[in-house]
Amino acid sequence: MHETPDDLAALQDVLDRSYATAGRHLRSIITPERRLTAEQVADRLTGMCLLALATVTADGRPIVGPVDGIFFRGAFHFGSAPDSVRFRHIGKRPQVSATHLPGEELAVTVHGRAVSVDIHSDAGARFRQTLLDIYVPRYGPQWENFLDSGPVYARIDADRMFTFRESPAQRAP
Repeated sequence: MHETPDDLAALQDVLDRSYATAGRHLRSIITPERRLTAEQVADRLTGMCLLALATVTADGRPIVGPVDGIFFRGAFHFGSAPDSVRFRHIGKRPQVSATHLPGEELAVTVHGRAVSVDIHSDAGARFRQTLLDIYVPRYGPQWENFLDSGPVYARIDADRMFTFRESPAQRAP
């Protein structure tokens, strides 16, 4: 877990504000006992977790695609090629939505703005090290060469975030 107490407090605030403004239907599904706290979110989202990330085209259509999500300092981060359609959209329209949905028992959805993260700056050094800690054991030391070859990264600054968890005991027979 990479979150500071301040990160967790800010994340809990977003989770609580989002839930408070959710519609009746959503709150009938995401009941209080099915919500995750900020600390539980940070504990569950370690390493790489797949996200379905939606960006917006020039004519307002959403486009969804998979990305590797890294939950770091209370926010989802993701990367791609600088000339990817995804980052071209974000450059003009930074509004994004993403969902981590590994199965019926867990969902984390975020709506917000993609903000560039420079992994070569002092401010991005801890995130860069986190990427290395995740991917070098998986792909080998040459992954650092890939990281230095030009992929770009962004963080999702959340306007709204919703969590859902269901244990097998909560499922209907």
